[in-house]
Amino acid sequence: GGGCLVFAHACMSVSLCVEKELHPQVLHPWRSRGKGLVRVKRDWIIPPIRVSENSKQIPETLVQIKSDKIFTGEVIYKLEGPGVDQEPKNLFEIDDKTGVIRSKRPLDREKYSSFSLKAFALSPSGERLENPTTIKIVVLDQNDNRPVFLHSPFVGTVSEFSVPGTSVMTVTAIDADDPVTENAVLSYSIIGQESIPPNAITKIMFGINNETGAIYTRDVGLDREVVKEFKLKLQVADMGGMGLTSEGVAIIHVSDINNHAPQFSPDLYSMTAVENRNNYELGRVNVTDRDDTGTGNWEARYSIGNDHGGNFAVHTDPITNQGVLTVVKPLDYEAQSKYHLFLEVENLNPLSSKASRLTSSIATVTVTVVNENEAPRFREDPIQIEVPESVQPGTLLKSNIAFDPDNSDLRYDIAISRDPESWLDINRDTGDITAKRKFNMRSPHVKNSIYTAAVKVTDAGGVSAVATVAIALKETNDFPPQVFPLTGFVCRGGSRSRNGLLLTAVDEDLPPQAAPFLFQIPDDLSANWTITQVNDTHAMLQPLVDLEVRDYAVTVLVSDSGSPALSAEAQVNVTVCLCDSFRDCKSEAGAILGSSVGINFIALIIIVASAALLLLLLLLAVALTACGRRHHIKKGTGLLIGESEDDIRDNVFNYDEQGGGEEDEVRLKHGLGDHPLRKDAPHKLPSPTYPRRPPADPTDIEDYINDGLEAADHDPNVPPYDTALIYDYEGDGSLAGSLSSIASGSSDGDQDYDYLNDWGPRFKKLANMYDPR
Repeated sequence: GGGCLVFAHACMSVSLCVEKELHPQVLHPWRSRGKGLVRVKRDWIIPPIRVSENSKQIPETLVQIKSDKIFTGEVIYKLEGPGVDQEPKNLFEIDDKTGVIRSKRPLDREKYSSFSLKAFALSPSGERLENPTTIKIVVLDQNDNRPVFLHSPFVGTVSEFSVPGTSVMTVTAIDADDPVTENAVLSYSIIGQESIPPNAITKIMFGINNETGAIYTRDVGLDREVVKEFKLKLQVADMGGMGLTSEGVAIIHVSDINNHAPQFSPDLYSMTAVENRNNYELGRVNVTDRDDTGTGNWEARYSIGNDHGGNFAVHTDPITNQGVLTVVKPLDYEAQSKYHLFLEVENLNPLSSKASRLTSSIATVTVTVVNENEAPRFREDPIQIEVPESVQPGTLLKSNIAFDPDNSDLRYDIAISRDPESWLDINRDTGDITAKRKFNMRSPHVKNSIYTAAVKVTDAGGVSAVATVAIALKETNDFPPQVFPLTGFVCRGGSRSRNGLLLTAVDEDLPPQAAPFLFQIPDDLSANWTITQVNDTHAMLQPLVDLEVRDYAVTVLVSDSGSPALSAEAQVNVTVCLCDSFRDCKSEAGAILGSSVGINFIALIIIVASAALLLLLLLLAVALTACGRRHHIKKGTGLLIGESEDDIRDNVFNYDEQGGGEEDEVRLKHGLGDHPLRKDAPHKLPSPTYPRRPPADPTDIEDYINDGLEAADHDPNVPPYDTALIYDYEGDGSLAGSLSSIASGSSDGDQDYDYLNDWGPRFKKLANMYDPR
């Protein structure tokens, strides 16, 4: 019932004893030769321990390890590694005294196929008695997993009329069991077939390779017009078809080939077209095609076989597959009233070789053109006219400009809003365009020498047409050129090539009727002057001899390049003068000083010094005169300006009208008249002395007024509001009120003295004194 296996080695031996059912395997991984404690130099490789997955005997004893060395104390066995103290934990355990290794839970090979553990022999104190040894546990596979299809359903396509053996697609399944065992060997099979529409085909049309899962056709007769698709029921089994099974589905679509040509239905059509219209639908033609709708095998492509004028076109309606016939060029009833068109049709994709041999389908379309009143037509639009701008009124510019296809009478008009200058006229019956007035190139309506108008023509039925008239105006020589400038100067002396007056010309005409200009001097006037052409637009007027310094009138003749050429004479006023270094005319004094016979520099200095001395003497005389007036002013002299022989009393200013006349004089002579008496001083006291003489210098007017103010303030015989304005007489017959009556009609607070600011700067001080602010 048991036995032992002994493995011999030069350095050690290991015995493996198995006691069937009663005792576990006993491994001596640490056995050595001899009786001493000599360590082996090399360990034995322990064969893997094989354990079946999904075992129901839990816990299950796997193996016992044992050291054959003799120790004085107890030996403790330990186990480490995945399945013990590493993930997945708690799958294995060891009896630390006997060394028996057991499985604690059922194992799953699909999760962990093997384990590598470390075994230790230790003393009670934890000291290693032997080197660790490796124990490998292999989990044996059981057929516990069914095969599974990777897709459900599988979808494939096969062309109709495919020959037997045509590959359709390959189905695939997987099995989680050990692939090196029979548990993962798969076998494929087809266990059912359905056709769509149902029962369209009853024979088996497909086969499958049981090892690879490749599906193929096994019979003929795949017609998409009969059957659209197949549904196959699949099965896969492990253990070569004898084990666990699973089922799946495969959908096989039958694809279309172009085996049907399109056919017109019907093949005769009659349509009506309206003349003079284009880009509109004329009608539609129908075709039938048994191929798959919406594909290139079904889509029709049309063509017109005999449209030599290119008046028609045909295209396909992508929804209905009809042929849409259109008119792309206007039809003319008078030219052709009926058309017979031949339409051909084919598919977008080429026809398959398996299609039935039918002739291509052709349809006949008869198009009848309906006559209508057509609009008149211009022979050209725009109507091009080229005339000179000086064309005479009534000149014929253009004739035979339009015609009517229906041969009706026409009526012509010039569109007034389109002829802004009213230069054109037209014969209402014949359409002859004539000039109504002369043209003008300088009109704002002429752009780039083109004048634009419009002509309208109407037939007897009221149908009209409008065309543009583009008149290209050619410039004519209408204006002679004019010399410019008409005045200038020429320097006397110096280089003759540098002396001269540069002339040009202005011409209102446009090229080529203007420049280049030709400048000339009439022969009878060219004795002292000449003119030299500088360029096409300028010439230099120069003296031939050394002329005196004065003004000259030179006649210049200028001609343009028009055809015929126009010319004009002009008198140019030229001043011959002496010039400075900048070639500018000097002043008369400068000319004298700059002349060779003038005064030298020393004489110039003397003249300047004499002028300065005279100026100084003049200023001194003015100063002495002013001083004499200040110290010897006469009685009655005006305060600011001058004397007045009519006044025998002092005046503030020597103006003709300053006072209010004798009314103020009476008041002053009779004790202030009706003015109230002062209450701050005794009555009938003598008045202080007022300043009676105005200063000679007008700048002392402030002191003069302040003195009078101070005297008035201490005068007990005057009212408090009439201060420094006490004068005996201020003039007779003055239109203005006197200064003494400034406050005679109201109190101080009611008076406005701002008008004193208008009397000049000398009265601003007085105005400030009475400023209530």
